[in-house]
Order: sequence, then C-alpha cells, then structure tokens
Amino acid sequence: MLLEPKLRYLADMNISPKTVAALRQRGVDVIRVSSLLPVDTSDEAILDFARKMDMVLISQDLDFSSLLAVRGYERPSLITLRLFQTDPDAVTERLWQVIPTIEAALSRGCAVTVQDTVVRVRPLPLMDP
Repeated sequence: MLLEPKLRYLADMNISPKTVAALRQRGVDVIRVSSLLPVDTSDEAILDFARKMDMVLISQDLDFSSLLAVRGYERPSLITLRLFQTDPDAVTERLWQVIPTIEAALSRGCAVTVQDTVVRVRPLPLMDP
C-alpha cells in the first residue's frame, strides 16, 4: 500500500502567525508566505510560488480562486477560509477539523472553501458554472 506524501501548506499573509505556529505544533507542515517571500509579493507571484513548490495555499483572500479559474491551473490546491470567527484560535481549530478530511482531494488538486459549518470541494481546474 502506498501512502500519500505529506502535504506542505503555504499560509497567506492574512493567516495569523499564531495559527501557523499552532498547526505546526500539531504536526502540520505549514509556513507563512512572509517567511519565504517579501511582504509586498503579489497574489499572482504567491500562487506561482505555491504551484512551483507543490504547496497547498491557505488564504482568506477570494482573489486566489479567481486566479486559479482564469489561468486554468490544476495546481496548487487552495483552501479559502470564509469564517465568521476569524480570531487565530477559531481559525486554527477549524483548519484542524477540516484538513484531515480533505487531504486526499488536496493531493489530487482542488479548491476548498471552508465555512463555519460547510466545506465545499471543487476539483481543479475550476470551470465556469
């Protein structure tokens, strides 16, 4: 039986360093964009970096799904957070609940929208409705 390779995550600037640290303590391989790229890096460059490095992008920015759709990319996978509670502890807990349930889809290439009670998974490339 082949095991899925462990996924690596890239947290956008709008994800708190506290959330990133808490997820790392729980064994999630995640790093913030600001640790790897200049703080003024464009969304396009962040998306291209995640794609090149085969990392799953985590963001609260809706622009990334639009960029994926326009470019027709099959990678990188994307987790977009649309949560009512955006404090770091709430974000950490919601990601901790959701990530194990979507890792197989993320490894195949998908865009995931995470809300407070709903998780929507769409395969990449994104198609117009």
